[in-house]
Amino acid sequence: MARVLTGIQSSGRPHLGNLLGAIMPAIQLTENEGQESLLFIADLHSFTTIKDPAIRKENTKSIAAAWLACGLDTSKSIFYRQSKIPEVCELTWFLNCVTPYPMLANAHSFKDKAGRLSDVNAGLFDYPVLMAADIIMYDAEMVPVGKDQRQHVEMTRDIAKAFNHQFGEIFVIPEAKIDNQVMTIPGIDGQKMSKSYGNIIDVFLPEKKLKKNVMSIVTDSTPMEEPKNPDTCNVFNIFKTLANKDQISEMRSNYEGGNYGYGHAKTALFELMLDHFSEERKRFDHFMKNESVIEQHLQEGEEKARTIARDVMKRVKTTIGF
Repeated sequence: MARVLTGIQSSGRPHLGNLLGAIMPAIQLTENEGQESLLFIADLHSFTTIKDPAIRKENTKSIAAAWLACGLDTSKSIFYRQSKIPEVCELTWFLNCVTPYPMLANAHSFKDKAGRLSDVNAGLFDYPVLMAADIIMYDAEMVPVGKDQRQHVEMTRDIAKAFNHQFGEIFVIPEAKIDNQVMTIPGIDGQKMSKSYGNIIDVFLPEKKLKKNVMSIVTDSTPMEEPKNPDTCNVFNIFKTLANKDQISEMRSNYEGGNYGYGHAKTALFELMLDHFSEERKRFDHFMKNESVIEQHLQEGEEKARTIARDVMKRVKTTIGF
């Protein structure tokens, strides 16, 4: 049975980009026959930036609630917190000892901050090795990622191959699954939606706060009465990630016809979000108010994940002489 692995950091509440780019596509993969899905919350990774225990716990809770609210069936997958599988840290050390410094120095996660080395902790520098451990710990064969994450999977492959070359065929070599149909979701400023850019839309906010969030989308100063180019507008580009063909066509006509302001477009986007995520918003609120239900789902998955991790670590340690 093919094994697929997907992870998402608990560095903040889930946003529209997380839902459309990672969570929903991963849930769809769990429906494939002949395939086993492991879905984890990367709370250890988030510790590189978030040191407040209460914030990290709340983020983890909200990420878990989002997965469940979007329809994850935990009987068809293994759903767990990274930190509850201590073997992943043990494996990271062994992988560190075969990973060359230049590889880590070339990682995007490090190079992006290399100009501010005082802000770089060892955990951030070693981030790709922990990610490699996340993947090969479970004999994952396929890792769905966006184009910007391809490098991490390639590094995982290189690390696993180096280990296998020295000690024998211990690890499965994973493949990156790049879905070109999964769009990059723009944020409120037009850049890729990301918590690190501070440009997210949180679809699980209460209505008034969500409307304020949508109304903060950056637009140009074209007067309301003049025609507008929808393709250069952040509002329209977010709208079309959720709308059907008829809705997109109507919105395009509104832009190009004039006498249609950005405030109108933002209101239409807000209403579309309320409609599109109506059930998910209700379920999210339910899970956030019932933490014990979330905990039950996670603990059941963590027991399954630990069983796999223990077997792999036994194989590793026996082979390398520990």
